[in-house]
Amino acid sequence: MTQIEAARSGRVTEEVRAAAHQEGISADLLSREIASGHAVICANKNRKDRIPLAIGKGLSTKVNANIGTSRDMLDKGLEIQKAKVAIEAGAHTVMDLSTGGDLAGIRHAIMDVIHVPMGTVPIYEACARAVGKRKSFVELETDEIFEVIEEHALQGVDFVTVHCGVNRKAAAAMEGEGRVLDVVSRGGALTIEWMEFNKAENPLFAHFDRLLDIARKHDLILSLGDGFRPGCLADATDRSQITELVTLGELASRAMDAGVQVIIEGPGHVPLDQVQENIRLQKSLCHGAPFYVLGPLVTDVAAGWDHIAGAIGGALAAWAGADFLCYVTPAEHLKLPDEYDVREGVIASVIAAHAGDLAKGVKGAWERDLAMASARKSLDWETQIKSALDPEKSRRFRESNPPREDEGTCTMCGAFCAIRAVERAKKIREE
Repeated sequence: MTQIEAARSGRVTEEVRAAAHQEGISADLLSREIASGHAVICANKNRKDRIPLAIGKGLSTKVNANIGTSRDMLDKGLEIQKAKVAIEAGAHTVMDLSTGGDLAGIRHAIMDVIHVPMGTVPIYEACARAVGKRKSFVELETDEIFEVIEEHALQGVDFVTVHCGVNRKAAAAMEGEGRVLDVVSRGGALTIEWMEFNKAENPLFAHFDRLLDIARKHDLILSLGDGFRPGCLADATDRSQITELVTLGELASRAMDAGVQVIIEGPGHVPLDQVQENIRLQKSLCHGAPFYVLGPLVTDVAAGWDHIAGAIGGALAAWAGADFLCYVTPAEHLKLPDEYDVREGVIASVIAAHAGDLAKGVKGAWERDLAMASARKSLDWETQIKSALDPEKSRRFRESNPPREDEGTCTMCGAFCAIRAVERAKKIREE
């Protein structure tokens, strides 16, 4: 029995109780949201050491950090360290997107040292295996693709990105659209190439029931990937993106009917004025399923600072109803991120998620900001540091203040501190 089936039968699982406790809500309420498909809980049956995590309606906005090797950078130790850094910075999940080296071994090593949910994109490993066999990805048989997905599920991966909506209909819509940047999703592009070469439909779309059987057996969450997500603002909310989204809504209904948990992935590069409408459209077309967004990035020209562009879009998306933010690092579009990039990206997305939670009234969000405000009023620097989303950087900045006449203030205002001035004014009034 899967988590969604248990919830529909009225049984509250241990995983649901643990996740509800983290959220500060009742387990019965969370179970009802899972039963409706409005929330999911990461709980692959093959992984026992993972901390249960709920994503979806009424819950705090979660943040994912992507890590993984490339064929040019095969340092498994670095990826393990990046995973640790991401979690220390506040990431709730990690996705291993490795494309080079011993991919199963890399996943196993990462899962050995982290206890948060893990996600993957199995098509990357399918592609790597094809190269290892001295053939192209397009020469892979359908069985070979599904074998990789099942292996990831058996290894205990909690959710997998599968580009089921990249079908011939959506590809035709893109051709007629005249996109500026075509397809920027690696999984989406590989799928399009496979379809063109084989003159056949996407196997993950054509054999979706087979995918559901695998997911149900292992209680694997299907994260329905947005292969036609816009890679630049000019391509946002076009026919190919929406054609794919309509298909994802249909597939999400089939998944939920089959007792399989599902997440919908979203854009991408989206101008600020279209972010809210993209979220509302997804929630409507996909029956309220949890929405997982990359950024979204609200400008194309922030290279080196894309974590900021993504945080701006992420905050607005979270307020509008997005449930899960995939971080963007300063290295986006430029290189494989290092530990510093990972930390900067996670913190930016954590800030965006928290800002969204404040706006939509998530339980516990306002209490943290009120604690910070109270600490600032009393010039309680230690509590301010502990209340910050990045205590490490806050402490470093505080301790960098040079010796001064009034150690209770900072070097920005010193003797002209506004808080001290108001305190003096109150004393004058009292006297």
